[in-house]
Amino acid sequence: MSYLSPELAGTLRKESLFEDASKLTGEIFREVETRRTLRFQVGSKNYFVKVHYGVGWREIFKNLLQLRLPVLGAKNEWLAINRLTQLGVNTLTPVAYVSEGKNPAKIRSCIITKALENTRSLEDLVNENAVGMRLRRKLVGKLAEIARTMHNNGINHRDFYICHFLLERTSVNSAGQIPEVFLIDLHRAQVRTRTPDRWRIKDISGLLFSGIDAGVTRTDLFRFMKDYSGKSLRETLNHDLDFWNAVLARARKLYVREHGTQAAGLLRLGR
Repeated sequence: MSYLSPELAGTLRKESLFEDASKLTGEIFREVETRRTLRFQVGSKNYFVKVHYGVGWREIFKNLLQLRLPVLGAKNEWLAINRLTQLGVNTLTPVAYVSEGKNPAKIRSCIITKALENTRSLEDLVNENAVGMRLRRKLVGKLAEIARTMHNNGINHRDFYICHFLLERTSVNSAGQIPEVFLIDLHRAQVRTRTPDRWRIKDISGLLFSGIDAGVTRTDLFRFMKDYSGKSLRETLNHDLDFWNAVLARARKLYVREHGTQAAGLLRLGR
């Protein structure tokens, strides 16, 4: 399958899309044996291209032995971006995509998206202590809304951390406006008819873990739980307590693995 937006038709050819994308030059963001990501410019517009060269059988077997689904190319990201866009979740805008080959170890693929201009990472924002109480409340509600929409429609991210949310700068600085938030880095995302609880737990615990050092509070957690579940706090604590305790336990485990010490304040909710 291949797709090429008219805006890049003068730069790339649909019949040789993978080869043309592989030859693009620009600012390299990541380059490993199996994947290359770079930013390039056409006229006054900026784009990102991710080229997947095939993961090889060793990588596939390694992931399967670790009970992980291997990422074989750009297809996951292509499907997730399009589904999220249909659901009204802000994300990247694809302008080109191609996937070639049937051998899982040798699939060649790439995806090109428009660069998100005038944005900044949520991680950078919290590291600069630039999130006041009013903005904090809005962001917790917005992240819960994105997670709920994603999970309730069969999508899980697998790298659901605050660094993968970009905020449009103007909306952040507007006192009366809910920030415009974009979800990025979807190359490991999964799209199915229903999101199993274990993948919901993985996503939300990752988000919580990445916010611990940003000073996430018990109030933030309760607000997120309420907005994510669509229930009152009392209802979600009564009916979903095991789920939320599993989220907290996994977040604590991630924190210990990363920092070698316990995270303060992440207590069990009860039972």
